[in-house]
Amino acid sequence: MNKLQKALKINALFSGISGLVLFLFNIQISNLFGTKNNTIFLVFGLVLIYFSLTIWYEIKRQRKLAVIWIIIQDFTWVLGSTIILIFQPLNISKTGNVLIAIVALIVLFMGLNQLYGLKKRTIANNV
Repeated sequence: MNKLQKALKINALFSGISGLVLFLFNIQISNLFGTKNNTIFLVFGLVLIYFSLTIWYEIKRQRKLAVIWIIIQDFTWVLGSTIILIFQPLNISKTGNVLIAIVALIVLFMGLNQLYGLKKRTIANNV
């Protein structure tokens, strides 16, 4: 298994587990975030499960454009999280903000790791 495949696998596992946790424990998580609306956590959970499945699909294929799209989605998640943390458009608890920051850092690391793996794979294929 090459570096890109390992990076994609870590992302798929993290996204899938996060999605399952959000989906199954949406009420408890909405309480942590200080909101009564648990629907957003159900939706994010399902979206993350789907995202995880699309990543699993690319672990063997490693199509450059598809991997770039996965990386873009990771960086978009980080950007969205940063906007939420800076501008505080939602009434989220301090615990919720800390969780958002932690997940954003993990996703940033995964995106960078995938980018590095893709670059390394591209260079190896061009040699």
